[in-house]
Amino acid sequence: MYSHIMVGSNDLERSKKFYDAVLGALGVPPGRPDPRGRVFYMTPSGVFAISQPIDGQPATSANGATIGFAAATTEQADAWHAAGVANGGASIEDPPGVREGSGMYLAYLRDPDGNKICALHRVG
Repeated sequence: MYSHIMVGSNDLERSKKFYDAVLGALGVPPGRPDPRGRVFYMTPSGVFAISQPIDGQPATSANGATIGFAAATTEQADAWHAAGVANGGASIEDPPGVREGSGMYLAYLRDPDGNKICALHRVG
């Protein structure tokens, strides 16, 4: 359904460091900058990108939006979360863990620009 997801950033170097760490914990290679300064993370299942807004205005996070990344294991979700906190992200909501009745192990962060992201592993 999705071809790509792009989020805005006010500091691409800071964001690249953050996303290299959290996506690296999921096995995604480091992002590659393009000639316009945008950074792309290419995977067989889709593309994630960071960019300064093309309209020249400051990047802002979307209220109510969450971007979810698939984790192969609960340990990978925990590593993702730890990498994010260690690289300028903020842990939000409940600590990483299984949400009662959902069959999902979830870990939530805010990236350095305030975007809400999540690592999700379906359990059992």
